Amino acid sequence: MSFKIGFHVSIAGGIYKAVDRALKIGCKTFQIFTRSPRSWAFKDLDVDASKVFIKKRQDANIEPVFAHMPYLSNLSSSEDEIYQKSVKTLIEELKRCAALNIPFLVTHCGSHRGKGFEVGLRQFCNALEDAYKQSQSKTQILLENTGGSKSSMGNSFKDLRRIIESQNNSIAQMIGVCFDTCHAFVAGYELRTFDAVDKLVNKIIEMIGSDRLKLIHANDAKFEKGSHRDRHEHIGEGHIGLKGFSAILNNPVLRELPFILETPRKSLQDDLRNLATMQSLYLATNENVK
Repeated sequence: MSFKIGFHVSIAGGIYKAVDRALKIGCKTFQIFTRSPRSWAFKDLDVDASKVFIKKRQDANIEPVFAHMPYLSNLSSSEDEIYQKSVKTLIEELKRCAALNIPFLVTHCGSHRGKGFEVGLRQFCNALEDAYKQSQSKTQILLENTGGSKSSMGNSFKDLRRIIESQNNSIAQMIGVCFDTCHAFVAGYELRTFDAVDKLVNKIIEMIGSDRLKLIHANDAKFEKGSHRDRHEHIGEGHIGLKGFSAILNNPVLRELPFILETPRKSLQDDLRNLATMQSLYLATNENVK
C-alpha cells in the first residue's frame, strides 16, 4: 500500500470542510471530531452536509477516515452521571460514524479515578456492549494507548489485551487498536532505536494480534521517556526524535498502516513541515527496505 499519512483536521464551518482542509495539506487520510469535543451538547448532523462530506472523500479517494471520541467522555467512570453521559456520547458517535461512512472511531479507555482497574474494566465493557446494542453500528472502535497516568485505563498493551479479552465475542471482534507514539514513549516504552521499535511491535502483535492494529497516531514527545506527561511535539523535535521516527517508519508492520499526526499547530506551515519530515523519513527508509 502507498504511504497513508494525514492529520486531525477541523470541521469548523461544516463537516465537509474537513475534506477541503485535508486536501489542502496533502493528506491521504485524516481524522475528525464529528462535533465539539469539549461539550456534552451537540447538534444533529446536517444531512446535506454529510452527503457532501462523503462525496468529496470519494472524489478525492481519501481512505480510510477516522473519528475521535470527545474529550469529556469517561467510559470507565463509576460516577453514574459521567458514565451515562459518556455511554450516550459513544452511542451518538457510533451513529454519526455510520451516517458519515467513517469505519473507525478512536477512543481512550478512560480513567477508573482511583477505584481500581477491575472496576474500570467492568464499566468500560458494559459501556461498549450497551453502545453497540443500541446503535447497531458496524463502526470499529479503536482503543488508544495512554501515557501512563496513575488511574488511566490502557496504559500498557497488556492492559489493552485485558480490555479486549474481557468483552463478549461479538464485541471483541469489533475492537481494534490505535498506537500513539507519544503516549507509548511517555508511558515508558522505548522508541528511539530500530531494535527497540521492532521488539515493541513484536510485543504488540503478541499481545493483541497484528490484525487489530489499525492506526498510528504519530506524535513526538515534549517530555522524556517514562515521564507520564502527555504533550505532543513536532516530528523530530521532541524526545523520540528523527531516529525514532525513522525506526517507526522502517518497521515492516507499522509502515503499512495509516499515520495520523496530532502535532502542534499554529498555522498551516506547521502541518506542512511535519508532513514533509514524515515523507522524507519514509522515502529514506523505503530505500533501506529495498
